[in-house]
Amino acid sequence: MSRKRKGIKLDGWLAIDKPPGMTSTQVVGKCRWLTKAQKAGHGGTLDPLATGILPIAFGEATKTIPFITDARKIYEFAVMFGESRATDDAEGKVTATSDIRPTEQEIKDALPEFTGRVTQVPPIYSAVKIDGKRAYDLARAGKEVACKEREVDIFSLDLLSYDGQEATLKTTCGKGTYIRSLARDLAEKLGTKGYVSALRRTRVGAFNFNTSISLEKLEELSHSAPPETWILPVVTVLDDILALAVTEEEAKLLSHGQQLKVSDHLAPGIIRVMTGTRLVALCDVEITAEFTIIKPVRVFNI
Repeated sequence: MSRKRKGIKLDGWLAIDKPPGMTSTQVVGKCRWLTKAQKAGHGGTLDPLATGILPIAFGEATKTIPFITDARKIYEFAVMFGESRATDDAEGKVTATSDIRPTEQEIKDALPEFTGRVTQVPPIYSAVKIDGKRAYDLARAGKEVACKEREVDIFSLDLLSYDGQEATLKTTCGKGTYIRSLARDLAEKLGTKGYVSALRRTRVGAFNFNTSISLEKLEELSHSAPPETWILPVVTVLDDILALAVTEEEAKLLSHGQQLKVSDHLAPGIIRVMTGTRLVALCDVEITAEFTIIKPVRVFNI
């Protein structure tokens, strides 16, 4: 009987420039196969038709995925006016048409309504769960899908170009924002129909194209260079979290789940604890009348 390979212990992040036609899960699988990593996951799903920054976490970095999922994201996307699609992107069947085409000024005038805290309904072909099942599974089975409204944060929305039929826009947004919903709702506001005809994510938190590589480049590097030359540190997604330095002895205590009393003046919340350049733990700060206590909530074996 043949044994499965255990894989390589690889800890850190990669920002992959996702090609079109692959799901985010397929990209993770490809990265794991190329690197022989024991464990991998992604930080923020991209639709198969979408391209751009897809953060991939390996090993201990998977414990920090929530921090990149919550990070701000930047997208450039195109809205094709005149048709609505079942999926709100180019993959779906045409469900309605309109002869109305907005002017450039009308588009610009509508954009402020879609910035700030915005309410949107996710596309029926989405990963949102309804009674424990994915919306896209229900939709593909021909069942009626009713996604609930949700509030999302859109920090900026700008028109980059418009040819009278297709508009290209750029947005900076928060967690849970559906660009397909944004495009659909913008078209409805303008009295017409519309869908996302192209979508590219250009930034996720600290990751952008300056720090990203293609799958082809990863294949080359995985065969020609040691991982430490191309993997990004686990702390890459934690740079904006306050760091506290501890001794090796204190690090050992935290690694075993024990809390520490510290003399540092810290604010309540999550901090990252380091010994030298090594990430030890993410800790919760608790302030008492006598002490400042740090309690480990995530311990890292790096």
